[in-house]
Amino acid sequence: MTGDLDRSRPIWRQVAAIVEARAADGTYPPGSRVPGIVELSAEFSIAASTAQKALAHLRTTGVVRTELGLGTFVADK
Repeated sequence: MTGDLDRSRPIWRQVAAIVEARAADGTYPPGSRVPGIVELSAEFSIAASTAQKALAHLRTTGVVRTELGLGTFVADK
């Protein structure tokens, strides 16, 4: 999946956009768990801090919600 990322743009923004698109197209339906930091890091071959920044952005924008100890889930619309 790394080949899909444009290294001239912030990687965390691109990963956030991909996860958001997956939520929008139903790949991750409302209420479903989205990949966590470790999973995103592995899928995109990125640093954990980059994946964490992408998820933090998605939380801020209301795309996902995090339940401590359980994971990150697509927010119900």
